Amino acid sequence: MSESNPESKVADNPGQNRYEVFYGGELAGFAEYQLREDETVFIHTEIDGAFSGKGLGGVLAKAAIEDAIAKGRVIRPLCPFIKAYLDKHPQYDAHVIGKGIQR
Repeated sequence: MSESNPESKVADNPGQNRYEVFYGGELAGFAEYQLREDETVFIHTEIDGAFSGKGLGGVLAKAAIEDAIAKGRVIRPLCPFIKAYLDKHPQYDAHVIGKGIQR
């Protein structure tokens, strides 16, 4: 799975339980997750300060969420950044616990 624009790329790194965003070939940030049954639980997102202001957090969040949904998983956003992204993008609500999914 890879989401990219000319300078950024997002890839799932299941060995580290995180999605990673690369900018110009360098690791710029990540979104950590845990897998619980059919849930992808996002727990922490971090973008290196050297790469701030490039919109990489949004690129990372979009790619990670869409990949999890494509894998048939539901999203549990414990990470404040992912939660805020989802609050601004209601098109994903049907796949999000606490929005379209009640548990």
